[in-house]
Amino acid sequence: MPGTLLFGGSFDPIHHGHLIVARAVAEQLAAPRVVLIPSAQPPHKLNWTLAPAAERLKMCQLAVANDPLFEASDWELGQPGPNFTLQTVERFRTICAGPLYWLIGMDSLAELTTWRRVADLAAACTLVTARRPGFDVPDLGLLEGLIGADLVARIRAQIKDTPQIDISATELRRRVRAGQSIRYLAPEAVVRHIEQRGLYAAGR
Repeated sequence: MPGTLLFGGSFDPIHHGHLIVARAVAEQLAAPRVVLIPSAQPPHKLNWTLAPAAERLKMCQLAVANDPLFEASDWELGQPGPNFTLQTVERFRTICAGPLYWLIGMDSLAELTTWRRVADLAAACTLVTARRPGFDVPDLGLLEGLIGADLVARIRAQIKDTPQIDISATELRRRVRAGQSIRYLAPEAVVRHIEQRGLYAAGR
């Protein structure tokens, strides 16, 4: 049965790198549905100042408008306090048929030992890792000690080669603050929204 690829993140802002990688992974999994899930306040970014959640959700919606592969979910934005990935996976398990995949980057793979109830998460869905520029496959020995060899083998088997798109939200924010163009780095509708709303501008 076709599965659903869940892609969570701050998306501050969403950009072409996110979309290209998510599509490449969905194609490899033969998943006909990708759900973008902007987080209200990621647990690992509690000290970060993010653009308002409603703005980040709107940019996700604009980015994938009229693309039948993608949709954007506001579910995490309505949850109190920091939301952990396992909670989101458990929620989507109740509303999605077929396999459930959670997409992470190689940087997140290196940090899985710090994730809440990571063994339960790895059992509740298939963790899929997209390779990204500048990150090698980390040593997963400590993770194996936490979740066992079988789940680590499952995670290793789902490391996907994807287009090496070296675009980051950090760089987009820096360019906006510096008054530089982000055209071609993010969907045009997202670029227009950032300009119209004055997001990420110096002094804002």
